[in-house]
Order: sequence, then structure tokens, then C-alpha cells
Amino acid sequence: MAVGTPFHPRTSALNKSLNWRHWSGYFTAGCYHDFIQPEYAAIRNKAALIDVSPLYKYSVEGPGATALMQRVFTRDVSKCSPMQAIYTPWCDSGGQVMQEGTVFRLDDDSYQVNAAEPTMRWLRLNSAGLDLTIADRSAAVAALALQGPTSRRILNACFDGDVDGLRFFHLVAGTIGSVPVTVSRTGYTGDLGYEVWIPADRAIAVWDALLDVGQPHGITPCGILAMDVARVEAGFILIDVDYISAERALIPEHTSSPYELGLGWAVKLDKGNFVGRDALVAESARGAGRRVVGICIDWEPLEEIHAADNLMPDLPQLACREPVPVYAAEGQVGRVTTRCWSTLLKKYIGIATVEACYASPGTAVEMELTVNFRRRRVPAAVVQLPHFRPPRMRE
Repeated sequence: MAVGTPFHPRTSALNKSLNWRHWSGYFTAGCYHDFIQPEYAAIRNKAALIDVSPLYKYSVEGPGATALMQRVFTRDVSKCSPMQAIYTPWCDSGGQVMQEGTVFRLDDDSYQVNAAEPTMRWLRLNSAGLDLTIADRSAAVAALALQGPTSRRILNACFDGDVDGLRFFHLVAGTIGSVPVTVSRTGYTGDLGYEVWIPADRAIAVWDALLDVGQPHGITPCGILAMDVARVEAGFILIDVDYISAERALIPEHTSSPYELGLGWAVKLDKGNFVGRDALVAESARGAGRRVVGICIDWEPLEEIHAADNLMPDLPQLACREPVPVYAAEGQVGRVTTRCWSTLLKKYIGIATVEACYASPGTAVEMELTVNFRRRRVPAAVVQLPHFRPPRMRE
């Protein structure tokens, strides 16, 4: 049975729509009101406050901690300095992605691993022979994503650490009010933003402080449905939506390698041995057979195909996670895994997996679309991800 996060006393009072989503055993707000547009607008124009506490959080500490990080993750963690973060996938022995997430190096021999799904078993299995301790801190640490153009101003008004000097994918410790927190320059929206990591028993005080100082800067509590649209625009993949974890895939065809997911840049074959390296060396030499790409459908063909049935285009305002086929002249060549109407870009966009020979930007394809209960095909184009990522994300 799902339970509330440490912020539930506040989020439950604000959630007028009663739109709750289950996430890793917790209730989290899908949308606080009837429509996501005001919450999405806060992400792109002001500041959104998003409860991301259901993330799994593991501490790994001890003389063997770095060796475990190097053994499990495809990135070269030895090049990560204390109070720096990295984004990385981790693979099974066949080089197929189990998950991807962030790793915080808190000190020379201290790390925090953040994952969407449980990964304690995998960390322990690979820690054999190493001098370290692994602890599940998921319930003890609450987390808020503060995302949007005014997020820095809000933190400057209440956080005693150096926000202006905090570089992209770095961390800083300090306090909000009297509560010790860690702030990371990370997020899942593709915009300027931060994540605040808080002792769970003091989470409410931080929520209240951020909302209080954030009022002049347009802070808005935001559910995960608006964040889902933002992450599609940013081209961020989602486990069990844009790829299936190798732990849960029913057949080999359902698994994906980092190269297929567009994460080849995060595979460091020269760092030494790690789980899945031999398979990834072979794939690097022969090339990936599929690729994750962006897809874009222009308005005119959408309008025409609906007008043929005397209908107006009815496009998803929420991120639609029902996969639909992608076609070329030879037949089906892939699938769109997430798609939505971007009110910012005024385009129908998506994230797709296609055969590698169709992955070049500008390639003309077709996407399946159901209109008036009939399956149709609408012209589409492969585009480079991300669909949208402003310079302020890294500035």
C-alpha cells in the first residue's frame, strides 16, 4: 500500500484535483489542479517545486567505495571530485542497461547513488571482497526539485551556501532555516534548476521556507505530469517507458545498450574493467543496431488527416507513454515511446527508438496515429535531441 512522502501533510492539502500517482510505494502529486499548464509554465518561466522523494537513495562508504563505483558504473568515477555529481548508466554482464541515474561523490570514500528503481541487490552483489558499507537511505532523505528560471533567486533568499558559485552537476552543503541540506545543481526538466536533499524528519520546514521566500518569484508546487512533459522536451529517457530495464525485459529484443540509448558518451571503455565492458567493447566496434532519437510531426499533416473526418486535431497535453509504430517505406522501423504536444515549441514531439540507418536528423518517417478509431500514418521527421534545452540550464 502506498504511503505519503515526508511532504504529504503539505502536498495533500494543496492537491485540489486529488490526482495522485504511485511512485516506488509513495503517493506523489500528478497535478495539483485540473490542468497541468500552469505547473508546466512555472518550470519554463518561473519556478516549480516538485516532490521527488520517492527516488531510491543509497549511501556507499568506506575504502572500497570508489572501487565499487568503478566496477558497477560505465562512467569513470575516479575523475569525479568530492561534491561533484555524474549521470551514468549501469549494465548487466551483457552490456544491457539495468538503470541510469546520478551518483554524488560526497567525499573521497563517500557516495550517494540515486536511482528510480531498487538497486541495493546489484550494489551488494558487486561489492564482494571490498571494504565498504552500503545503506538504503531512501526513507531517511527527502528530496525537492526546484526547477525554473527564478530558482536561483529563491535559493539565494533562503540558503546560506554559495548558490551563485554552484556549477552544473556540483553540490554544496548548507542550511535552509536551521535545517542542514545538500543542494545539487541537477534536475529532470532540462532547465535551470536544483535538487534539495533534506533529512526526512525536517522536510516540512524546508518546504515552508521555500514557498515563503519563493512567492515573489512565482514559485508553484508542481506535479510529476508537468515534469514529464518538460523531460520529453529535454530529451531525457525514462525507465520502463523509453527503455526496459535488463532486469525486467522478457526477451533480448526488449533490452537496450547505452549506445542504443544515446549514452555512448557515458561509457568509458579505457577506465579498466566494469560490469558489461566486454560486450560494450564489441558493440562499440560494430555499431549499435538501434538509436534513441527525437521525432517531430508538423501541424499541417495532422490537421489534414483529422479534417478528412471533419475533426480537429486532439493531441495529448500530457506525455503519452503508449508506444506507437514508426514506419519507413520498408515497413516498421521503430517505435515512438513518449510523445506530447509542446505548448512551448508549438510542435507535436516525441522520443523514439529506430533502426540505426533511420536515425540521422532529417530522415523522413511516418508515425502511426489513431483518428476516428482508425489507424493512420502521419508524416514525421527524425530530429536531434533535445527538442528544447536553454543555455540557462548550464549557466
